[in-house]
Amino acid sequence: MKLIIGGFAQGKLDYVLSKYQLKEGNVWDAALPDKQEILKMESGGCVVINRFHQWVRECMSRGGCPQKELDAFLERCKNCVIISDEVGNGIVPADSFEREYREQAGRLLIRLAQKAEGVERVICGIGQKIK
Repeated sequence: MKLIIGGFAQGKLDYVLSKYQLKEGNVWDAALPDKQEILKMESGGCVVINRFHQWVRECMSRGGCPQKELDAFLERCKNCVIISDEVGNGIVPADSFEREYREQAGRLLIRLAQKAEGVERVICGIGQKIK
């Protein structure tokens, strides 16, 4: 598993598709594919989860447990690239859900970075290796 982070509109998805020579058919936008969807993929089964931070928000909004769902996904899909905007920079939101979402997303990104074989930050379409 690889983790790609960066600010909004910094070219993270284009960077990943180019670097790993993948196609749009490998990309799930703010969603985690199930086992059947993974089996139907092209390009050797590498799954790209784009806008991971949005998936966290949506999971929390429907009452799910992002940590448990992410762990289950990582068990069934070892070959993946997870792309996320950096969250938590800037003004702390007044809304309690927004604060909890940022906390959850940040903690999940820490866990992903610890488990990942590589972590990169993309700025202006250029990747910087962190791990």
